[in-house]
Amino acid sequence: MNGSYSVQAVELENGTRFRESFKLVSEEKKDAWSNSGEERPEPSCCLSVSKISYTVSEHVGPWWDLPSYRKRWTRQILNDVSFHVDSGQIMGILGNSGSGKTTLLDAISGRIGSSGTLWGEVFINGRKLKREEYQDCFSYVLQSDNLLSYLTVEETLTYTAHLALRKHSAERIKKKVSAVIAELSLSHVAHSVIGGRVFPGISGGERRRVSIASQLLQDPKVILLDEPTTGLDSMTANQIVVLLAELARKDRIVIVTIHQPRSELFRVFSRIAIMSCGELVFCGQPGEMVDFFSQCGYECPEYCNPFDIYVDFTSVDTRTSEREAATLSRMHDITSSYQGSAIYQRMLGKLEQSLQREDKSVIPFKSKESPSSAAKLRVLLRRTVRNLSRDRMGVVMRLSQNLIYGFFIAFFVMRLDNDVTKGAVQDRIGIIYQSVGASPYTGMLNAVALFPALRAIGDQESQDGLYSKWQMFLAYIFHILPFSIISVFIFTSFLYWTVGMHPDSMRFLCFSAVVLVPHVIGELLTVVLLGVVQDPNMVNSGVALLNIAGIMVGSGFLRSTQQMPEVFQWLSYLTFQKYSCELLIVTEFHGLNFTCSNSNSLPGACLVTQGSEIIDAGYPGALSRYTLDFVLLYSFLPALLLLGTISYKIRDYLIRH
Repeated sequence: MNGSYSVQAVELENGTRFRESFKLVSEEKKDAWSNSGEERPEPSCCLSVSKISYTVSEHVGPWWDLPSYRKRWTRQILNDVSFHVDSGQIMGILGNSGSGKTTLLDAISGRIGSSGTLWGEVFINGRKLKREEYQDCFSYVLQSDNLLSYLTVEETLTYTAHLALRKHSAERIKKKVSAVIAELSLSHVAHSVIGGRVFPGISGGERRRVSIASQLLQDPKVILLDEPTTGLDSMTANQIVVLLAELARKDRIVIVTIHQPRSELFRVFSRIAIMSCGELVFCGQPGEMVDFFSQCGYECPEYCNPFDIYVDFTSVDTRTSEREAATLSRMHDITSSYQGSAIYQRMLGKLEQSLQREDKSVIPFKSKESPSSAAKLRVLLRRTVRNLSRDRMGVVMRLSQNLIYGFFIAFFVMRLDNDVTKGAVQDRIGIIYQSVGASPYTGMLNAVALFPALRAIGDQESQDGLYSKWQMFLAYIFHILPFSIISVFIFTSFLYWTVGMHPDSMRFLCFSAVVLVPHVIGELLTVVLLGVVQDPNMVNSGVALLNIAGIMVGSGFLRSTQQMPEVFQWLSYLTFQKYSCELLIVTEFHGLNFTCSNSNSLPGACLVTQGSEIIDAGYPGALSRYTLDFVLLYSFLPALLLLGTISYKIRDYLIRH
């Protein structure tokens, strides 16, 4: 075929109105290289996908219907998909929801996991790729833009470049980032913050371009994009696709899944693929698509978008069983016609030719010059600190939430008394209970509010090979330590001296050091669980229950440790509350003398005259274990760091498999 169909404006007889219709134009006019006056170079790279199939085994019914839940069936997601694309080309993959477009991109990018069974082969320049090499060869832009809200466009790309490129100097990285910003037409927003749901920033189309720019920093030859126009208005979506076509023209392969493209984009795509029910119904040039469907008896009506019309022709209507049978039969007829056409045979010929070439080019892997683990951790820490420290409301709340809670305690206690008949013992134990029991909750709330967004970014960037998830975990934990120390010190400074606890500076520092640990453990434990549990609400509930259980078993407030069953006595050694409460009881009550007012006192109310009696009765031997308790209390922090590292290594494995 020497021509192809394209959208052209046609002037009507009165000269005042225009209409769009599909006219046959020569390939010389349509070709972007010819329009620019340049000669099309020999493709330096080609991607061949051969017989990709993917099946998953699923339960027949929901878990509450046990008879059907025990039964399983195999669902075909992809079925024998093959295509060939050369560098300099952009291929658009169309299809209705559930047709297998995203699964196809996941399969050829190595992100499919092992929940199902994958067959088929992927070749670059005629060389077969191993499954573990997929991610090193393809750059994948996801449908959602996972970006840090408080960084500027330039900062976002600079940090990504520092994570991806090792042998580049700071000056070369700056030039690299500037070049990518210019290539993606982002220069006018280079110093604007990304923004998010809470506050405005750059536009949706600009955010999408930042996501694409992040992938270009590693100089990929093959770029995959999952519905890059989703959520954008038609004009912005059109601009994104035109931009991607320009990227392809610079000796790259660009493959895009797309929903409802405008008819103007008909001229932009080098190749069009249509999928339905996991099968490739058609794959060829846009002009070939119009000609092919016309020969099958499915003409594109005038004034209609051919993309919409042909996707409708190949979709399966499941509203009724009759419609489903009819449309499924039509889809299979079109697929059979395509597989028997000259278009399909030419594609197979190109695929076979690339495999048979003797002078095969090397596989163009992405830049692997990544820095060391320590260098990546430093970059992640700087990025996390810069992003979260710009959240003024978040910083204020993080520093003041413990203080606000301290106001409530001080308001109810007012001032501690040394008279046992006026609650001298009970009030002090109550303050210790609240200090140990409530501080983990404030840490937990911080983690639930801040970390899930960072986790989503970590999941994406770790799949891009920039770093491992445990490095993001450690960067977040190191970043929270200064905030936690300041927040707890503000809380203890106000509460300790306002209510009149033991007036000794050294005891105050010990009190602050003890209260700090439950606060950090609350946030640290939450982040650890967020590594293996996806839902933050479940983690929220789990940490709250663990904290309550620890208070009950370890504090000795609800029931004396000596009176508990032996199994709970052993379990108490696994709770940080045991060591925290022992330390605070000794810090406050050791050396403290009480008075007793005999007027209107109950019998036995004046039996306690010294704080050491409280220690000996509830926590025998605690004074001699004071240093050991400190060591054991602070040992929970490195233990949880180690557990968190393991947790995120498990998460890495689960996401990849």
